[in-house]
Amino acid sequence: MNKNELSQEQFHTLLDILKKRFEKNVNRHPDLQWNAILTKLESQPEKMYFLFLMEETEGEPDVVDYDKKTDEYIFFDCSPESPKRRSLCYDYPAWEARKANKPESNVIDRAKEMGIELLTEEQYRYLQELGKFDQKTSSWIKTPSSIREHGGAIFCDRRYNTVFTYHNGADSYYAARGFRGALKV
Repeated sequence: MNKNELSQEQFHTLLDILKKRFEKNVNRHPDLQWNAILTKLESQPEKMYFLFLMEETEGEPDVVDYDKKTDEYIFFDCSPESPKRRSLCYDYPAWEARKANKPESNVIDRAKEMGIELLTEEQYRYLQELGKFDQKTSSWIKTPSSIREHGGAIFCDRRYNTVFTYHNGADSYYAARGFRGALKV
C-alpha cells in the first residue's frame, strides 16, 4: 500500500463518517445530493487520503459548496473550534527567523503536506455563515503578500457573534490558534 493510500477499512470508515456528517448538517449544503458526492469520492482515492488527514486532525471536513465550472465539491474543516493542528507559526520564513522556542512546523507547509489549501478570508467568512466556528480558538487564514512582506500574517475568529480578522507577526504561535483548510473533490 502506497503511503498516501487508505486501507479498504479506513476508506469505508471515512465514507461512513462523511455521510453521517453530511446528513446531520444539511444546512451547509441544502441543494447537494450525497450519491453524487460519493461517486466523486470513490473515483478519487487520493482526495480521500487528504480528507482522512483532515479528519485525523479533528477538522471534521464537510461539503460546503459545489463549483459548477470545475465540477468539484468543496470541503472545509467544519470543526466547532480550530482543528488540532495548532501552535504553528505562519510559514517557513517566519519559522526559520525564530531564534528561540521554534514551534514544530508552520501552517503553510503543514497544509501543503496535507494536500489542502488554507482558507482565504472570504472562505472563512462564508464558513461562518454556515454556523458558529472558532468561538474559543482562532485560525490562521491565507495572508495577502502585501501583509506578509511586512512580517505579518492574518487570522480570524468569532467573538460577540461577530467574525473578526486580526494581524500578528507571522512568527507567532499559540496553543489556541490553528488553521482551517479547503479541499476540492
